[in-house]
Amino acid sequence: MSARLGLVTLGVSDVPASRRFYEALGFRASAASQGDVVFFAGPGPILALYPRARLAEDAGLPPGGAGFGGVALAINVADEAEVDALIATALGAGAQALRPAGRVFWGGYSGYFADPDGHVWEVAHNPFFPLDADGLPRLPA
Repeated sequence: MSARLGLVTLGVSDVPASRRFYEALGFRASAASQGDVVFFAGPGPILALYPRARLAEDAGLPPGGAGFGGVALAINVADEAEVDALIATALGAGAQALRPAGRVFWGGYSGYFADPDGHVWEVAHNPFFPLDADGLPRLPA
C-alpha cells in the first residue's frame, strides 16, 4: 500500500462564508456537498470545509487552537502574473495578506495570504516544478 494525500479538511467558523471565499478563488463545489460540509473536487486532493469545533471534536482535540499550526497549503500557477492575480483575488474576497508576492530564495516567485479562518496559503510560481495538464506541479524524475 502507498500513502497518498486524498483530502484536506479545513475547520472553519462559517461554512457558507468560507464556501463563498473559496468559490471566489475559482474552486467549484461538488454535488456531494451537503449540510455542514462542502467538498471542492478537481485534480489532486479534495478540499473540504467543515465546522471547526466539530472537526476538533471528531479528532479528539480542543477546538480553540490559535496561531500558526505549522501547515501551509499551496496553489502553484504557471507564471508570476498569475501569482499576483490570485493573491489580489484572495485579498478582494476577504483574505489577510501575510507576505507580498516576490522573488524568493529558492528561485521562484511566491506570496502568502490567510483565509478568513486564518488558514495559511502560499501562491507560487516554481520554475523547477512544471505544471501538468491538470495544472498540478510535478517533481522532476
